[in-house]
Amino acid sequence: MKSHVKRSIKFSLTIAVITFVLAAIFSVISSSILGGVAWFIGLFIVLVIVLVGVVFDMLGIASTAAQEAPFHAMAAEKVTGAKEAVIIIRNADRFASFCNDVIGDISGIVSGTASAIVVLQIANLLGYGEGSSVQIFISVVLTSVVAALTVGGKALGKYFAINASTKIIFFAGKIISIMENRLKIKVLPKNY
Repeated sequence: MKSHVKRSIKFSLTIAVITFVLAAIFSVISSSILGGVAWFIGLFIVLVIVLVGVVFDMLGIASTAAQEAPFHAMAAEKVTGAKEAVIIIRNADRFASFCNDVIGDISGIVSGTASAIVVLQIANLLGYGEGSSVQIFISVVLTSVVAALTVGGKALGKYFAINASTKIIFFAGKIISIMENRLKIKVLPKNY
């Protein structure tokens, strides 16, 4: 039991460090990009960030809902992505933690920061400064829309993740197979 606790603590600390680094990178990149673009492009970028969070949340849920059995025959026949799908399912706790907690939560935080930048751009374009009632109104509306899209998107994603988990994980397995075999980017542990 102690080895499981040690592995869990090690994984938790690793995830915390990865989250810190990725959050910093994504925040710097999104702030840099949003500072130099028009507000409508910034709004599009915010929506893309929200979509990334929704998709990764769906992947995390699908990994916990999927079953290994459909992938064993495919893996035996060397179907691209089947072996990776089995590895995802066997490591569902870690995969879901990364997808839901790391990428999903970072997307939520970065979309909030990006929304604030877009709000300031719109308010300045309309001739209202920071702290004006117009800026506050725009902030409330945009924040509410982003929150509604995030929560509604994740709710819809959870439905698909539970009801189409095999297809979703097979697709993820194919993408990861391409990343690992063609692009030589290690994504999954090799314990099959």
